[in-house]
Amino acid sequence: MMRLLVGDIGGTKTALGIAQTDGETVTITAFRYYSNSAFDSLEQLLHRYCEDTGASCHFASFAVAGPIQERSCEITNLPWVMNADNLETSFGFSGVYLLNDLEAVAWGLAALKPDDLAVLHPGAGAGIGNACVVAAGTGLGQAGLYWDGLRHHPFATEGGHADFAPTDELEFALLKHLQTRFGRVSWERVVSGMGIVNLYEFLLIHRCSVTPVWLKKAIEDGGDAAAAIAQAAADQRCPICIETMQCFLRLYGREAGNMALKHMAVGGVFLGGGIALKNLAAMQHGLFLDGFFDKGRMTPLLRQMSVQVILQPQTPLLGAARFVALQ
Repeated sequence: MMRLLVGDIGGTKTALGIAQTDGETVTITAFRYYSNSAFDSLEQLLHRYCEDTGASCHFASFAVAGPIQERSCEITNLPWVMNADNLETSFGFSGVYLLNDLEAVAWGLAALKPDDLAVLHPGAGAGIGNACVVAAGTGLGQAGLYWDGLRHHPFATEGGHADFAPTDELEFALLKHLQTRFGRVSWERVVSGMGIVNLYEFLLIHRCSVTPVWLKKAIEDGGDAAAAIAQAAADQRCPICIETMQCFLRLYGREAGNMALKHMAVGGVFLGGGIALKNLAAMQHGLFLDGFFDKGRMTPLLRQMSVQVILQPQTPLLGAARFVALQ
């Protein structure tokens, strides 16, 4: 049984815990969440975690929201640079492992229980083959799982940063609006927490509307504009918020379908990230799947693929542990 410090470093918050694993099952203890805005670096945050828990380990594995190159990562939506060698030196670890956060989710799938998943579409195929993970949160993460005939091999991608492709007049207007603001427009600009805000701001202008006073206050009080917009839509309080989430769900489905096609994911499509988890009822109402299946001649293929939402928020930690144990 291996014991190691595991972490999930996202654009907004970091989750840390101590994992015990035999490579298949994983148990997490001393679990803590931290807001990244309160710290200048991961090193500073780790010192706080050690003070809070008294935990110590010889090995550490961190799931990081960004591309890993030469044991280093510049986090995409956070001004932190992580280097495994420096972490080993600073904390006396015998080994530090960095992997992309969505790759960690992919590694964690095998440790999930049936009630850790919510089925959006059961699929019609045998469910054996390549699979993929798509996760909208602060950003848009994506990973693949190659099936070799016996088991899956997770791998990282940065597919969320591929070019956004509009399909109707409203989306072409959205693209033009976002090009004016950002220049190049990726899928992450529309399918993520920032994407929800971008969609809302575009629709305010496009529909010649204004933000209600009560919504401004909700955003100011909570500090999370995307969450406030999603809640207003769920409560049916704001027509622009409702349209925002309708557009978001269709676009999320479209891009998940794109990922499924590119990976021939007959082994399943898994949706991670906080947005699907917090908006599960909306995900189950059809707009997401409408977008997912909207693939012309490939629609029958997409209908063979199962689509499931990951309900276990510790999945990246489970995967970070399995990644090291199975090396």
